Amino acid sequence: MIKIQKVNEVEDSFFNGRNFGSSIDTVRTVLEEVQKNGDSALKEYGLQFDVSSPKTLKIAEEDLKACAEKLQKENPKLYDSLCYSRDLALRFAEKQKECFTDFETELEPGLFTGQKTIPVETAGVYVPAGRFPLVSTVIMTVTPAVAAGVKNIVLCTPPRVHPLDKKNAESSGTGLPGKAFKDGLPYADENIMAAAYICGVRNAYAVGGSQAIAAMAFGTESVPRVDVIVGPGNKFVAEAKKLVYGTVGIDMVAGPTEVFIIADESADAQWVAADLLAQAEHDVVAQPVLATDSEAFAEKVSKEIDRQLETLLTKETASQSIKNCGRIIITKDLEEACNIANRKAPEHLELAVEKEKLEKLQMLCHNYGSLFMGHGAAEVFGDYAAGLNHTLPTSGSARFTGGLSVRVFLKTVTTLRTNVEESGAKKSAEASGVLGDAEGLAAHARAARLRLGVGIK
Repeated sequence: MIKIQKVNEVEDSFFNGRNFGSSIDTVRTVLEEVQKNGDSALKEYGLQFDVSSPKTLKIAEEDLKACAEKLQKENPKLYDSLCYSRDLALRFAEKQKECFTDFETELEPGLFTGQKTIPVETAGVYVPAGRFPLVSTVIMTVTPAVAAGVKNIVLCTPPRVHPLDKKNAESSGTGLPGKAFKDGLPYADENIMAAAYICGVRNAYAVGGSQAIAAMAFGTESVPRVDVIVGPGNKFVAEAKKLVYGTVGIDMVAGPTEVFIIADESADAQWVAADLLAQAEHDVVAQPVLATDSEAFAEKVSKEIDRQLETLLTKETASQSIKNCGRIIITKDLEEACNIANRKAPEHLELAVEKEKLEKLQMLCHNYGSLFMGHGAAEVFGDYAAGLNHTLPTSGSARFTGGLSVRVFLKTVTTLRTNVEESGAKKSAEASGVLGDAEGLAAHARAARLRLGVGIK
């Protein structure tokens, strides 16, 4: 049963970032080995951690295409849904890009300043494939890079046994966790491969875990070095991204997923419970939270959660998340619920309230990864097929950053052009000389005054 508590019973620790133990020493070793030994290190880690350690790492484009064609034939609904999701995500990302305009303006006579927005050349995306191969993550990571105009997109995802190698793997008792099939053909989860092809990826590599992050950050004989790495993963992947930041750019360091729902009595308890469970089934440490000003509604949702759990295929995971990390908070009013949400800064924030209250509550809320407004705006739509990106800040980081978007793949750079004969340029040179003197940087001051025709003494 989910915990129900009053506002004054909420622990301060609820608002802190959640730490699930350090993996820094293990990950640092992986990074060092991959940087030093390249492909051979990737293959050794494949033997340790994956079901396959292929002889080569790049997945053949024909295999990507074959998986897409197979999916279209055998599961056309999934294929069409992936295409629909891709199209929406691409249109949304392209709209985002329109906000990044180039300009040049004359600030003072003869002083022309400008801005240019340039895409990075090579982007790396990581797609997990553990208990739940995240086929939707392909769309969410690749489409904003495409919209940004990135020339080269590199995708890494954990290896699987190639269909042509399955007989050999079975006969040798390999191709299993802890018993990787060695030196086969590179392959991955077929739905991930299909989604990659649908989204335009042609450079995909059968490499998983923190070693994949290392490969993209430093480059190996097979895996190209990238400029930016995006995508979710376990704590080892998150730690690796944190450690390589500076060598490459990253989207963010993501932790366990979370949802915060603010609801009044007009909400449907069945819908709210379903949305909480949709988050809970991700992981035993996922955090589903409801804040409401109605004790009666809180009880309804609690009972509905228990009822829905009984028939949920992911009950084992979801029930642990609900018990250990979930809670319902009773507030004196909805404004107080918004204050708690702002302090929590959740990844996903839902406003399941009367239509007349939406505008006011929306204005009160300012810390979240994505906001879902109204009873019909299920968070799961944002996960899959509404154009929004589902790679979002967690553990309170929505206080200072937003989610993955086209901007992660863009560099905003500045330009300067002058006409030294005009007053603005002369004044800039004079001021620069004075400031150079003030800082004791004589060469700075000289370089400025030379533009004024002051010779070197």
